[in-house]
Amino acid sequence: MIYVVIGFLWLSICAYVILGGADFGAGIVELFTRKKNRSKTKTIMYESIAPVWEANHMWLIIAIVILFVGFPEIYTTLSTYLHIPLVLMLVGIIARGTAFTFRHYDAVKDDWQKVYTQIFYFSSLLTPFFLGLIAAATVSRSINPDAQSFPDLYIFSWLNWFGIAVGLFTVSLCAYLASVFALRETIDRFELGLMIRKSHQTMLFVIITGILVFVSAYLSDIPLLYWIFSKPLGIMAVSFATISLLLILRAMHKQKLLPVRALAGFQIIMILVAATYQHNPNIILFGNGEHLSLMEYSAAAKTISALGWALILGSIFILPFLFYLMISFSKQRK
Repeated sequence: MIYVVIGFLWLSICAYVILGGADFGAGIVELFTRKKNRSKTKTIMYESIAPVWEANHMWLIIAIVILFVGFPEIYTTLSTYLHIPLVLMLVGIIARGTAFTFRHYDAVKDDWQKVYTQIFYFSSLLTPFFLGLIAAATVSRSINPDAQSFPDLYIFSWLNWFGIAVGLFTVSLCAYLASVFALRETIDRFELGLMIRKSHQTMLFVIITGILVFVSAYLSDIPLLYWIFSKPLGIMAVSFATISLLLILRAMHKQKLLPVRALAGFQIIMILVAATYQHNPNIILFGNGEHLSLMEYSAAAKTISALGWALILGSIFILPFLFYLMISFSKQRK
């Protein structure tokens, strides 16, 4: 049952990066849109995130619950050494959801709308940035339990050049997902052309920030190239991600947009596989050479069994309705 629980943990993280990423990316894309096109972009993005914007944090909650119940020592370690970026990320989630609600549903339209809009923009930008910082800290060996000072224990464990690069890469991925997902929510040639341009721009940002990740990893003595390209699985994952990108470009060129969301989601999964498979199931790598493994630091067998069955039964009830929600809201542009 431990493999079932780990599988659900990994799938929930993938779902949050894809669906939550597209959600955050909606605000990022709107922020970096010219003022004359912002109103149109805002409408398209609302249509795009409508099916999932209230539900996507469910995946984050599932991941947190799995760690809390099934892997308490790993949960404690993350929430101790990375409590600052975790709190900032959660504040961003709350601020963004609140600003989105008041911005869209407030009965009184006044100057506060500008405040809500700015909060929505910058919380959409900063929340995935801190998510990237947290992810980078778990594998960069920057967390050192033997450190003696507060900055070394709780600040420089996540605030470093590699973490910043991964944070920017995460922001770029979110904007890319939002622009690609929005392609099927356009209703005329102008909207489609606008979103295709946004997709091309965000693809370029993903490539640039991806290069920054590898450069910062090299400068920080993190063997990222070895992790990804030393075994066939990593090479295959990168190859599949590249092929998916080419297929998305082809679909945009021919304006056959039916497969773009699935291809973008598959592309993100391949990126996550390439980045994590080498040190799996070691979920945290410490600066003193130690690590925390999902297999070695799991809860009691009875707890894991109960958690596994709860996840299986819960997915039977939740997933069909989630897919129905997405289909119901989709405009089904071909």
